[in-house]
Amino acid sequence: MRTALITGINGQDGSYLTELLLGKGYEVHGILKRNSVAENQTARLDDVYHLIKDNLYYADMTDMASLVRVLQEVQPDEIYNLASQSHVRISFDQPIYTTQTVAVGTMNLLEAIRLICPQVRMYQASSSEMFGNNIDDDGFQRETTPLNPTSPYGCAKVFGYNLVRNYRNSYDLFLSNGILFNHESPRRGTNFVTNKVVKEAVKIKYGLTDKLMMGNLDATRDWGHAKDYVKAMHLILQQDNPNDFVCATGISHSVRDLCEYTFTSLGLDYKDYVGVDKKYYRPEELNNLKGDPSKLKAIGFEYTYTFESMLDEMINFWIDFYNKF
Repeated sequence: MRTALITGINGQDGSYLTELLLGKGYEVHGILKRNSVAENQTARLDDVYHLIKDNLYYADMTDMASLVRVLQEVQPDEIYNLASQSHVRISFDQPIYTTQTVAVGTMNLLEAIRLICPQVRMYQASSSEMFGNNIDDDGFQRETTPLNPTSPYGCAKVFGYNLVRNYRNSYDLFLSNGILFNHESPRRGTNFVTNKVVKEAVKIKYGLTDKLMMGNLDATRDWGHAKDYVKAMHLILQQDNPNDFVCATGISHSVRDLCEYTFTSLGLDYKDYVGVDKKYYRPEELNNLKGDPSKLKAIGFEYTYTFESMLDEMINFWIDFYNKF
């Protein structure tokens, strides 16, 4: 039985990854950041909590001593570093905290690995936000596209990404980056644009509200499903050698497309309900993201969700939620 340790186990990706690894026979351990409302802390893990409740540890990416303690106790075969302050817009409001958790936190984990368990395989959650507005001539972003982030979050992710490459080369460690483009699900926080749109559209359908205020409707993103992308994380660590992989669908849609599909699915015209508020714009806009998944597909990765089927699942989740009341 292999042992996996997931930082940020109670997030969207961490919860889906936990279910995937348990299904593959792993012993799964996870790091939690303390939440004052304990019931919210593991809500995304409800279905598997009984299987892992004794394998959860309080630690923090900014506290290297706590990471060392967990690594010494667990001695994992694989580590998935998913913990971060991951909201791009909020990273402008909390740039120092974002940098400490995302950038310095990755450095703390790498140092702990180097000292405690250098034989481990580690997956680093890197981000398409690292590319910024740099796009190759064919309209895609890939592993060789220059990095030019447009947010504190993206800048911090670049630091972590480069640290992983540096520690891999300097200390002969098995460290791989997965450069994930936007990935969503019903478990996504409702202050992220996809779940914000879907939840509010369903509320409008049920007469609970009558307006949805948005930022830049013309920004485009390459949206996939988190369930697919955690499969990519696992696959990346099963390779013979560490490497860096873009995880994307290769298809981009605008925020306007997102609104139109969601409202139309509910029998509504988004133009009647969606407004624009400049406060939701970023100080520096990221206009277009579209990834080239060729390298990942070459090692056998396949998708099960489309943009439409992902949104259908999210819409049905909120319909079921509000039908309970």
